Amino acid sequence: MNGNGLIHVEELAYCYPQHRRSLRLAALDVQPGQVVLLTGPSGCGKSTFARCLVGLIPHLYHGDLGGRVVVDGLETASTPLWRLTERVGMVFQNPASQMLAATVEDEIIFGLENLGLPRDEIEERLEAALAGFQLQDLRQRTPLTLSGGEQQRLALAAITARRPPALVLDEPLSMLDSVATESLVARLAALAESGTGIVACEHRTKPLRRIPGITTVDLGGDERSQIEWDLLEDRLACQPVDTFTLEARGLGVRLGGREVLHDLDFAAAGGQVVSIAGCNGVGKTTLLRALAGLQRYEGVVEVKGKRPDLAMVFQNPDLQLFNATVGEEILYKVVDPDMAWYHGLLDLLGLDGYQDTPPLLLSEGEKKRVALAIALMRKPAHGVLLDEPALGQDATHKARLVHVARALARAGRLVVMTTHDLSLAAQADRLLLMDESGFVADGPPDTVLRDEAAWRRAGLIVPDWVTAP
Repeated sequence: MNGNGLIHVEELAYCYPQHRRSLRLAALDVQPGQVVLLTGPSGCGKSTFARCLVGLIPHLYHGDLGGRVVVDGLETASTPLWRLTERVGMVFQNPASQMLAATVEDEIIFGLENLGLPRDEIEERLEAALAGFQLQDLRQRTPLTLSGGEQQRLALAAITARRPPALVLDEPLSMLDSVATESLVARLAALAESGTGIVACEHRTKPLRRIPGITTVDLGGDERSQIEWDLLEDRLACQPVDTFTLEARGLGVRLGGREVLHDLDFAAAGGQVVSIAGCNGVGKTTLLRALAGLQRYEGVVEVKGKRPDLAMVFQNPDLQLFNATVGEEILYKVVDPDMAWYHGLLDLLGLDGYQDTPPLLLSEGEKKRVALAIALMRKPAHGVLLDEPALGQDATHKARLVHVARALARAGRLVVMTTHDLSLAAQADRLLLMDESGFVADGPPDTVLRDEAAWRRAGLIVPDWVTAP
């Protein structure tokens, strides 16, 4: 690689002041029109690297920075952020954290107005962005009322509408359904062909590898693959529960005047791992919230005539993390905690060594595992609800997740997870496919994944990289 790239990195090293973890990447050059896929296990520093590329480090994150980063001729360490944003745009791993405006269209317009563009060009770019990311029907919605996938599409629309010469994307596929994923990959390929340099940090690498000429850079790191699965299952199988069935009948939810769920029936027995798939915004998260008792609803949700005892792990873990350390978070308001169980969870979820770390300083994948530890620490009688549990998780931690789910099911508990990661959904006992009217398919994953008519009805596709051997 030469030293004249659109993005040029030399001997980059960074260490956060709050904990001992650090990032080291010797050199990188990204040429105009080049796409670089940045890979590595959860917590290895991909998001840190992305922050360095756009200048958030060192301007907003103050730690020990070494080396240099140059973007389109500008040294990031000595260039104000407002100037850097004209040269490089970033989509965060958690898109909710970069939403500023009152409506979807204002979110896109905000960045265009800051560029000082003429009104007619702003309108032209706005309409193109709304159409390109299927946001026309959402243009007057408040961004924070959107689903995670819709927020991700909005963040991508707002950044790409500015047409910066370089893009940095932190897990851009993590919350997108299969159709939106294919659309984004095609759009990124087109942007690269037009000369945009792109760096994408991603665990779901197969779709991105279809982009012609893509280059992969592995940050490396320890994936902690040696796990005592028998010990894990023994710990999770403690206190087995009697047989039960979770029933939801006539479930209805209205949000902001919109009917999100209508007269929905759902039943699942303890001892099952159930996955739910569907387009962004069809109500998957709303369903889990209703089952957990966190959302007002019409209808009935019960186990043997009573409210179920279910713990929920949110799609956005920031919404349930508020204590000073990981240890305090997991033990918060747990009466007479089982400390052997606590230390076992830290080990099994790859969190040992982080007990004294502020949880909001962790990577998104680590935050998700802290949230799961919180749920499991209180040993919910009927099971757990997992909203997009694959976010931020590498292959090793997805394997941990599957083993955790299986162990809970063997103890008689129910695990229900919503996911756009169809490779993960395929490992459940049962897969439900959801559209705006309700469930359009229900059965063993291999059967549902072959039901092309149901997927067409749901407005989705099953990519060949999910079903291919």
